[in-house]
Amino acid sequence: MNSPRLESHELSCMEIWSGHRSVENSAVSRGVEAWIFSEPYHGESNGGDVHYMSLCVGGIVTRLVLADVSGHGSEVAQTSGALRRMLRKFMNSKSQDRLVEAINREFTQLEQNRRFATAIVLTYLSHKRKLLITNAGHPNPLLYKQSTGEWRFLSQDQPDNQDIPSNLPLGIEEETPYTNYKLWIEDGDLLVLYTDAFVEAMNVDGKQLCEAGLLRLMQPISPGKSSADVGRQIRRAVLEYSSGTSDDDQTLIVLKFGKAKSAPGIRERLGGYASVLLGEKRG
Repeated sequence: MNSPRLESHELSCMEIWSGHRSVENSAVSRGVEAWIFSEPYHGESNGGDVHYMSLCVGGIVTRLVLADVSGHGSEVAQTSGALRRMLRKFMNSKSQDRLVEAINREFTQLEQNRRFATAIVLTYLSHKRKLLITNAGHPNPLLYKQSTGEWRFLSQDQPDNQDIPSNLPLGIEEETPYTNYKLWIEDGDLLVLYTDAFVEAMNVDGKQLCEAGLLRLMQPISPGKSSADVGRQIRRAVLEYSSGTSDDDQTLIVLKFGKAKSAPGIRERLGGYASVLLGEKRG
């Protein structure tokens, strides 16, 4: 049976899209198409996986945050709101360093509630075709490079096996520095983000899929289709491995990169500023 076709939402300037609820959505920003699937544990309406995507007022800075927050359900809603406010505050910055530092401070202040998170923070600068990636203790993203025609983990994309900066999860230590990694993007490249439910999936014999198993499942997946098609293929393969069972929230995000549209005109930019003055857009 074919999956229903999704209508992609096109982000406008100064918009923040998505949240922490059960979703299967697609969105298009400047030069990047995103498919997001999120399913909270035990069918709750709100899960511990938080995901946001934003576009700056100039239409060149697309930012995405995926955080796996400790806890489930309504107790995560406050954290989700704090992430959204910080994303709004820094959404026009081409650097993501201050954003990551601010998020970490927020989680550190919530330490008395034992709230911490692993997270991936991405900033895509469409005019430079440059992607900034900060990994705060999160599972290793999967990368497909059009130039090589291979799926591999992001950490395997380094010359001479150099390590990609790996940072502590958010909320562990307030003053810890967070370093990022730069990736130069080509048309047709894909990046797959996921929470640990995907590598911790178990088969009937109790064997975890782990990174090596996930990479094996990726090899026959065609990267030439839409981000939604790729994401559904990944999810279907993991479901078959685990016989459809999971003990955690599940979030899977597929980003497909291509040529960016022209920069937004003055009318769209003014509309973005107006949305801030009149109240945040709700994604």
